[in-house]
Amino acid sequence: MISYRLGVDDLADMRFACSPLLETATSLWALTEPSAHVLHLPWIRQTSAALRDRPERELLLALVAPEVQWLPDFVTPRPASPLPDVEEELTRVRATPPRRAVADVIRAYGGRPLPPVLEELCATPRRLRDRVCAAMASYWELAMAPHWSRMRALLEADMVHRAQLLARDGAAAVLTGLDPSARWSDGVLRLRVSSYQLDYDADVRGRGFWLVPTLFAKHAISPVDPAEPPTVAYPARGVGTLWESRPARRPGALTDLLGKSRASLLLDLTAPTSTVELARRREVSPSAVSQHLSALHSTGLVTRARSGRVVLYSRSRLGDQLANPWSRDTP
Repeated sequence: MISYRLGVDDLADMRFACSPLLETATSLWALTEPSAHVLHLPWIRQTSAALRDRPERELLLALVAPEVQWLPDFVTPRPASPLPDVEEELTRVRATPPRRAVADVIRAYGGRPLPPVLEELCATPRRLRDRVCAAMASYWELAMAPHWSRMRALLEADMVHRAQLLARDGAAAVLTGLDPSARWSDGVLRLRVSSYQLDYDADVRGRGFWLVPTLFAKHAISPVDPAEPPTVAYPARGVGTLWESRPARRPGALTDLLGKSRASLLLDLTAPTSTVELARRREVSPSAVSQHLSALHSTGLVTRARSGRVVLYSRSRLGDQLANPWSRDTP
């Protein structure tokens, strides 16, 4: 059980973040245990084939401790901003004190024997840190960068949803919605983060409290290094839609009212989505999509909310009322 004690000021300072390096590291869970991550099978097949003959494969898979599926803490630095760049996060990993990198690897394995590749590298701490960082950077380019715009859109949509929930229903609704095990009472958030026996109690005390949606976690996870800002990574909403290729929905008579492009956009906005992601789905330029979204926004059919540097669009209540009847009646 992990317990975080939060005061009123801590709740007011609660923030959301999206971490590309967290996704890079936790995606290794899907490669080492595909049967537990069936929603990601299209990506698993593609990535496993691409990684098969890569020299960093052995080291990357060794980072996931068997049985408990733990990762060394230093490969997933805590957020320093809501939308960090992967190079910014890799720079922080490169600055990890070498002996701490070794300690994190040993702690992740919980007393179990290290695989040969890690045992050899741990004898030279600086080499371990640098080799792991280089492997993570290479793996990011191979497995994550080609899909990052799609991944980030889903993560940002989740952040916007939770922020709206916070504004509407308050912090307790957000915190208890992070995981089925989450409990909130008397200023304490309690999480049963895994079946592995772990007891950790921390007082946030103005250190900041980050909530980070992630695509590859099956339940809430939380690093327990007391020197780091308190952070909870939780499963993002809508992961089941990440790899699906949806056929274009037929707008039907809605086209007569709005035009084909705008009707199609309105029907597609079932969740907050960025201009870039909508353009990617249609294989058109973001500027073309932006013009249509501006028109839909000016007529009150869509709303927009900023998440860092990105603006996410979603249907308004009026847009829902207009879109849903037509989508049901369309064959």
